[in-house]
Amino acid sequence: MRTTGFVVLLLSTVGLALAAILDRTGREPATAGAGTARDTAEATFAGGCFWCVEEAFDAVPGVVSTTSGYTGGRTADPSYQEVSAGGTGHAEAVRVVYDTGVTTYAKLLDAFWRNIDPTDGGGQFCDRGDSYRSAIFTHGEEQRRLAEASKQALAASGRFDEPIATAVVSAEPFYPAEAYHQDYYRKNSVRYKLYKWNCRRAQRLEQIWGEKP
Repeated sequence: MRTTGFVVLLLSTVGLALAAILDRTGREPATAGAGTARDTAEATFAGGCFWCVEEAFDAVPGVVSTTSGYTGGRTADPSYQEVSAGGTGHAEAVRVVYDTGVTTYAKLLDAFWRNIDPTDGGGQFCDRGDSYRSAIFTHGEEQRRLAEASKQALAASGRFDEPIATAVVSAEPFYPAEAYHQDYYRKNSVRYKLYKWNCRRAQRLEQIWGEKP
């Protein structure tokens, strides 16, 4: 009887634990070997304020994760204060991990261009200075080829009177930004929306690219 009672108690405990997980996530927990492992790849983009770039890429189907950080500089593991003060050479950037079975690097490039002003070589929108420059940091020759081709196509499109200022460079060490910067647009939505409106980012993007479809 003790054994039977113990088994019943154990099954009840497991059932409650699974119910709690289902209640929090809305789906069953993944088990080892369950489903098909997805193939992912990494891309890195700088487009001014990384809060805004992160928001833009989170909206792209197939993007698995985004991380705000710093890259393209001369010092290791810089702080936000050091990067914004200038002198480290870093740009605010976002590392994008995406599911190659759902989206492509070419689609990420299209999303990137449509969320920046590619002719602005002094920053982006209200954020000025080298740390807010736009750039595509390529991981490998194929990404470089696609990035250069998309930049040339944009220049030849006739949309812009000024040259494309966005640089295409090889990826360098990427340093994640402080925790409070990650998912800032979600965690501090009111402040973020106020900043974005005052920076006139959305207004300028609509002027350049038209309304979002």
